[in-house]
Parts: sequence; structure tokens; C-alpha cells
Amino acid sequence: TIIIMASLKEVKGRIASVNNTRKITSAMKMVASAKLHKAQAAIESMLPYERRLHHILTDFMSNCTEVTSPFIVKREVKKVAVVVFASNTSLCGGFNANVIRHLVDLLAEYKPLGLENILVFPVGKKVADAVRKLGFRIEGDFQHMADKPSYQEAADLAADLMKRFLHGDVDKVELLYNHFKSTASQILTRETYLPIDLNNEKKEEERTIDYILEPSAEELMQEMLPKVLRMKMFTVLLDSNAAEHAARTMAMQIATDNANELLQELTVMYNKSRQQSITNELLDIVGGSMA
Repeated sequence: TIIIMASLKEVKGRIASVNNTRKITSAMKMVASAKLHKAQAAIESMLPYERRLHHILTDFMSNCTEVTSPFIVKREVKKVAVVVFASNTSLCGGFNANVIRHLVDLLAEYKPLGLENILVFPVGKKVADAVRKLGFRIEGDFQHMADKPSYQEAADLAADLMKRFLHGDVDKVELLYNHFKSTASQILTRETYLPIDLNNEKKEEERTIDYILEPSAEELMQEMLPKVLRMKMFTVLLDSNAAEHAARTMAMQIATDNANELLQELTVMYNKSRQQSITNELLDIVGGSMA
């Protein structure tokens, strides 16, 4: 009876512990879900606009051979910049681990250039910590941007990268981030930010469009291309932010479901132990009376 009572106390303690955990994960899921709703609205209104504007400009540059821009010039890659997006906090499933794993592979590709020629711009504390452990050079602190996506901060980062590319400080800029497809699906995406690749755009739309320009093509490119590149950086930031909240919502939902299942199992175990305890006590009483 003493052993069963000890077991009952232990199971009761575990039930209370799991119950507390379930309350926390459930609350975190609700918070993440509310943040996701806001982030999803932001990316869904921005992404189609950014992609369409990017396509129009690159298609125009593909078809108008007399228009040139330093942002489309491909050079031998001697120095590379990598902008990688993750989060400041954990408890979001494999969101950060997935980005870091692919970042390790990406950096390994460029390792022959030498560590001093690989510049990493980590947006998010988790990926910044991982980059430091790998021994690569970190260019600035972008933790605030990961928590609260700001157009100004994204535009400043884009301007810095454009300046470095134009001055020849870097020959290529790559982006690595999780693309928000749906609450249950985030797609790891790696793409070239600079130089702008016009070949992909040509495949998408072969027909030649007759553009009417005002003012001149040169002025338009000078004004619009940096704007498109700034908008691209902000869109990727919003995309990664929405993917983070989606991953956290799913992780906390799964944790809450697991806690519910464990509670059911522990409750059954507790009831069986209690029933056994009562049965043993009755047997002791009956045995005592017969003696």
C-alpha cells in the first residue's frame, strides 16, 4: 500500500507539471498566432507588389539592350556577402536549425575565398551566435530588425550592400531565409541579391513589350533599381518574420497536443493505481475481519 501511495503521489505531481506546461504552450500558441495574423497580412500585401515591380524592371532591362546598370554586372567572385535571416528566440521548431544548417553548407562553398573575404550579415540572435561559433566575420547587429521589421532598417542594410557592391568591396550578395508559404509550410530559400540576374526573367516572359518611358531610361533605372532593391530586402524581412511566427504557432500547437495526450495517459495511470490501492485496502480489511 505504501509503494502504491508513493506512486500515486508521483503521478499526481507529473499531472500537475504537464498541466502547467500545457497552459504555457497554449498561451504561447495564442500569442504566436496573433503575431502571425499581423505578419501574414503584411507579407501578403507586399510580396505580389514587390515581385511584379521587380519583374517589370528586369524584363524591361532584358529587352532594352541600350539600358545598362552597374547592378547587373557579373564579376569574378573574390568577396561575397551573405545576408541570413532567422529569429532572436527559440521555441519555433526547426526554424532556426534549418537556416543554420543550410548556412553552414553555403559558407563551406565560399571557404576557398578565405574567411576574411566572406562577410555575413546575420538578422537574428540565433544565427548571429552560430556564425560567431563558426569563426566568420559579422557585419553589424541586426537583432532589433528580426523582432520588429522596419522598412528604414531594411533600406539602410540594402543601401550598405549596394554601396559595397558598386565600390567593388563585394562581388556578390546572397540571401538565405525561410519563405512563408502557409502556417504549416515554410520553404528555405537561397537567392542572389546582387548582381541582378536577368536570365530568369527572360524565361518567364519571352514576348517583347514596347515600353513608354518618362523621363529617360537612364534616369528611370537610376531611381527605380535602388528602390526595388530596398523593397526586396524589406519583403524578405517580412517573409522571414511571418515564417517564424508560423513555425512557432505550429510548434506550440504540437507541444500542446502532446501535453494533452500525456495528460490522458497519466490520468488513466493515476485512476488505475488508485483503483488498485482501494482494492488492496478492501482486501486487507476483509482479510483482517476473517482472521
